[in-house]
Amino acid sequence: MTEVKFFLYGSLTEGLVHFERIRDFIVDQKEASIKAKAYRLKVGFPVLLNEGVDSVPGSVVTVKSPDLLVHLLDEFHGFRPQDPQKSLYFKELTQVTYQDGQNETVFTYFLNRKHLPSSASLIEGGDWKQVLKSAPLFAETLTERQKLYINKLGRVSGREIVPIDLPLYRELMNLEIIVDKGRRLALSKFGHEVFRYLN
Repeated sequence: MTEVKFFLYGSLTEGLVHFERIRDFIVDQKEASIKAKAYRLKVGFPVLLNEGVDSVPGSVVTVKSPDLLVHLLDEFHGFRPQDPQKSLYFKELTQVTYQDGQNETVFTYFLNRKHLPSSASLIEGGDWKQVLKSAPLFAETLTERQKLYINKLGRVSGREIVPIDLPLYRELMNLEIIVDKGRRLALSKFGHEVFRYLN
């Protein structure tokens, strides 16, 4: 059986929102770190740039059925194998350091710098786990009613209209999650990002 190793961080790590999507593919995982620069997105999760010397924590996972999982991970990160320069993230081989000091070269996803939002804030020292403990994720600040509506909007297709009441409309507009397109509402760019981390 072919196996591939990835350094994962943020929402794909154990205990966070997207880990369950990949759990069944994982045959082994170990704590590790890489040298990079970490930023916190407005939604609260980190992104990494392949620059800087901060020690950024994460996990190295060994995965089975790599073709399927690699496709899922590429899609999740907006990586285009046929045109990497236009990708949201780059997939690169990079050196990781395990807790016992051993090094290994594995794949990881680094954000394409030109897609770094101006609202992203530098995580001094790179320890995004510590930052998550001290400041809640954006989705954790939403009410169940707001989450339900964001999920409805995120799943609509075509010109389907999702009704809304005025107080909820005002709340979501103030949070910059929705945009008013005349006869219908839609998720803003930030709204799509929030939707991605709700599911």
